[in-house]
Amino acid sequence: MASNTAVTSRRRVRNHKKAGRDRKRQESRRSTLTAAELFAALGEPGKPAPKTSQK
Repeated sequence: MASNTAVTSRRRVRNHKKAGRDRKRQESRRSTLTAAELFAALGEPGKPAPKTSQK
């Protein structure tokens, strides 16, 4: 049977590992733009691109 100290320290390590994994998973969920967001500035398909103001 493990001591209470050993159990507590392993629980702490496990929780830190899980927290890091959850954080990385949450970050990666929205790391890239969707195709609609990426090409939104180009306008509707089949129609001319919107005019941009050039200075």
